[in-house]
Amino acid sequence: MKISIITATYNSEKTIANTIESVLSQTHKDIEYIIVDGMSDDSTIEIIKQYEPRFCGKLKWITEKDEGIYDAMNKGIGLATGEIVGILNSDDHFASNDILDKINKDIKDYDAVYGDVSFINGDNPDVCVRYYSSKIFRPFMLRFGIMPAHPSFYARKDVYDKYGTYSLEYKIASDYEMMVRLFHKHNIRAKYLPLTFVTMRLGGVSTKNVANRWLITKEDVKACKQNGLYTNILFICVKYLLKIFEFRRQSIDQANKKQMC
Repeated sequence: MKISIITATYNSEKTIANTIESVLSQTHKDIEYIIVDGMSDDSTIEIIKQYEPRFCGKLKWITEKDEGIYDAMNKGIGLATGEIVGILNSDDHFASNDILDKINKDIKDYDAVYGDVSFINGDNPDVCVRYYSSKIFRPFMLRFGIMPAHPSFYARKDVYDKYGTYSLEYKIASDYEMMVRLFHKHNIRAKYLPLTFVTMRLGGVSTKNVANRWLITKEDVKACKQNGLYTNILFICVKYLLKIFEFRRQSIDQANKKQMC
């Protein structure tokens, strides 16, 4: 099946080449790569143009003003012609070159698939500083702010056609609202794949500061309410406890590796 990969960019000159290279390295060749740029004023567009010939017509890109990353993602979904759609952020890359092949193989009887992601520090990209596993996710956990790792979420295009794209009512939590809408309200059939889809750099908007954490908590509550799922602020804060355990487990794993060496 054709897979459409969407990357939203804005002044991404430092990382976009790595992202594009990881798409080109995929063994699954029936792809469509869509880059939606928000009028970058650095060399992002020049870098994208340099890669055009290597995609042999499978690269689409636009550059124009948008209303933020979710608006850019929606534009990409609107342009997508693949049967499967996924998001690859402009500072992320695929964890291995067979990710899309595995997605294509396992999504056949499902509406969507999802897996795990690893986080690195941009200054030391060889060291994993956090690992987000979606293995424990069950739809009832959404009321506690827990969702599948969004960068690992690949859905059939008709899922977006039926149930809508990212809501622009949210500044930070539109991806969470999407998960609540799809898994709770519409009960999509999804499968967990036990593999690392994407390697991400730390530093997302939602974790930038205390104000943003408070905003995303309030937006999470709003998302549940809009989609008929009861929750409250205390319930949503459970996800922060989970993150503490993730960091602690990663520290223990790294310490064990040093002892083995």
